Amino acid sequence: MGVLFALLQGATVALVLILLYRPLGEYMARVYTMGKDLWIERGFYRVIGVDPAAEQSWRAYLRGVLAFSVVGILFVYLLQRLQAVLPYSLGYPAVPEGLAFNTAVSFVTNTNWQSYSPDATLGYTVQLAGLTVQNFVSAAVGIAVAIALVRGFARERSGTLGNFWVDLTRGTVRLLLPLALLGAVALIIGGVVQNVNGFTDMPTLAGATQSVPGGPVASQEAIKLLGTNGGGFYNANSSHPFENPTAWTSLLQVVLMLAIPFCLPRTFGRMVGDHRQGYAVLAVMATLYLTSLVILSSVEQAGAGTAPELAGGAMEGKEQRFGIFASTLFATTSTITSTGAVNSMHDSYTALGGMMPMLNMMVGEVAPGGVGAGLYGMLVLAVITVFIGGLLVGRTPEYLGKKIGPRQIKIASLYLLVMPTLVLLGTALSFALPAVRADVESTSIWNPGSHGLSEVIYAFASAANNNGSAFAGLTANTPWFNTVLGVVMLLGRFLPILFVLALAGSLASQDKVPETAGTLPTHRPLFIGLLTGVTVILTALTFFPILTLGPLAEGLL
Repeated sequence: MGVLFALLQGATVALVLILLYRPLGEYMARVYTMGKDLWIERGFYRVIGVDPAAEQSWRAYLRGVLAFSVVGILFVYLLQRLQAVLPYSLGYPAVPEGLAFNTAVSFVTNTNWQSYSPDATLGYTVQLAGLTVQNFVSAAVGIAVAIALVRGFARERSGTLGNFWVDLTRGTVRLLLPLALLGAVALIIGGVVQNVNGFTDMPTLAGATQSVPGGPVASQEAIKLLGTNGGGFYNANSSHPFENPTAWTSLLQVVLMLAIPFCLPRTFGRMVGDHRQGYAVLAVMATLYLTSLVILSSVEQAGAGTAPELAGGAMEGKEQRFGIFASTLFATTSTITSTGAVNSMHDSYTALGGMMPMLNMMVGEVAPGGVGAGLYGMLVLAVITVFIGGLLVGRTPEYLGKKIGPRQIKIASLYLLVMPTLVLLGTALSFALPAVRADVESTSIWNPGSHGLSEVIYAFASAANNNGSAFAGLTANTPWFNTVLGVVMLLGRFLPILFVLALAGSLASQDKVPETAGTLPTHRPLFIGLLTGVTVILTALTFFPILTLGPLAEGLL
């Protein structure tokens, strides 16, 4: 019965995504290619002094991304520091400097890492005006960068990639706002809280009384999932009954996380004029996603030990109302889409089970990845794949009619090196610096040994990939982790964007070359298999040595 129910849940998610793929993907293509602006968009352009008809080079596009993000960081930081004098603060004091910096960076970079209990730290004004707003615009930035890269493939002899301010505005107004509204209404129907009632005293199972705040939860929850953001209104995130009351709301939240990332390949295919290319990218994403889901579900269902056997599987850290498969489905989805939301505690998974969410992030979160980030990450890997394929047959590599030469490969290689460098360097410094190591071991790690190392590795993998989930056993609200994770989040977000836009600019300036008999077809099973293999080998296997010291060592003991 349990297996049948799991299959029904998986089939339901798959069916909804299949039904969404074409209409949502086509709609997103129209959003970013339509020439006419809405009246509200024209008003916004006048306010900020932008000519929507003016195209930007990749450097100008990048400057727009960075300038907008810097202003966002400053605004969210100031909101937190001024919280005590803001309305609807719920009596909470100003957020400390280090934590305010970490949180501001986290939400602007679409990471939503939280080193604090949100319901005990932030009032409604900061949650709405700061965090929820960034949930919208940080997601819109990611989609905009992906669209710029797609334009790089689609255009010929062009020095421009579009207009960042137009792409940002359209992504927010035409895509994320209406979808989030629909998602919020559905969540409210499912029982998710949406009010500004302050605290409510509730009896606990032990007979005590606990004060729990209400709040505008459904509206924040919808965009947290749609934008693959992940920050929860409550500390327990999507395992909290006010955020995720029932099994069907949990499935709905999975669909919301996957909807845009899995439909963007259709947008890609439409904009480059070949839907087969979109299906090829989608096939790789789906293969990696299903593989991860099956492995994680199998490991958790077969959890060794007396307690798991009596419970029918490894139920520690999982909600009874969801069960094992709904928990592993959510965990796979949130860590492979850079969402970072959780409906179960990954720290309580079996050792090998806990390794799978970590690997989902280490593979670069491209299956399907975050909104925008997953698509542009997969396209960078596709560039490397056609280069490798060209070397194997001794021909000049081409992808979508664009030659892949030394410049493109250098940029793509730098893109791939960013994330593993940040993860490994951050982890190494946490244990190599004597003063830092003493603080990490005495304050942050509550589970010494291999599991404690896994918690630190997970934290840096989450920050470098702009995921935001945590193993939940690591105390990260310390000067070291607030600072270094904030820096890792910044570099993990904006260095890849720099390389993606540089790659887009180099591609857009080229002519398209016609296909010949020696051109590697990039829509057939051979290329799909090659791209899948390159994705795993060039990303996940980089971390194999350090995984042997953490989750693999723990799981094999």
